[in-house]
Amino acid sequence: MNDRRVVVMVVPAAATWAPPGREPGAWRLALAEDTYEVLAALDRVDVAVAVAGGDESAVAEVAALTWPGTPAYGVDAARPVLDAVAQVGPAAAVVAVSHDVPDLPGLLIGKLFRALSSADIAVTPAEDGTLAAIGVGLPVADWVAAASPGFDTPLAALEEVKPRRHAVAIGPGWHRLRSAADLARLDPGLEGWDATRSILRGA
Repeated sequence: MNDRRVVVMVVPAAATWAPPGREPGAWRLALAEDTYEVLAALDRVDVAVAVAGGDESAVAEVAALTWPGTPAYGVDAARPVLDAVAQVGPAAAVVAVSHDVPDLPGLLIGKLFRALSSADIAVTPAEDGTLAAIGVGLPVADWVAAASPGFDTPLAALEEVKPRRHAVAIGPGWHRLRSAADLARLDPGLEGWDATRSILRGA
């Protein structure tokens, strides 16, 4: 068992944007599958998947995209990140990753884990003002528990409540796929994100 864990956080289909003409449920699963594959390829990291507000069937649907033995569970939709951290098991640090970053470079996750050696929380900001990934050191600091950060939490909100200068570490930014404009950021020449690519091609 590793002391570093990563959780792919999947939102309900009803809360997922999809490109015109694409079925939101299939799009959501494609994004989640590709994001999971990026993280599953990382060294010395255990990966799980979590479904916000998901029942057994929703969890099973997402679990079917993963390798055998990958933990999958539902989490509280009101506090999905901290609930996922609580369920992930013994660890020194946990990084929760939004499911809509199918082309995320794995090295960005490594940067968050390194930052958590001194910070209480480390984040990968997204270009739209949200967060693409949230890393939390364990045990969870009281102020982080009170803030209950999620992927839609503005970075400024964390900066306002942090108790010391270096409590929040900010890693390199990335992009989430949440609008038609975001699709232009995908690099067709980049390996990976095969499931997302297939949906976009209409397969």
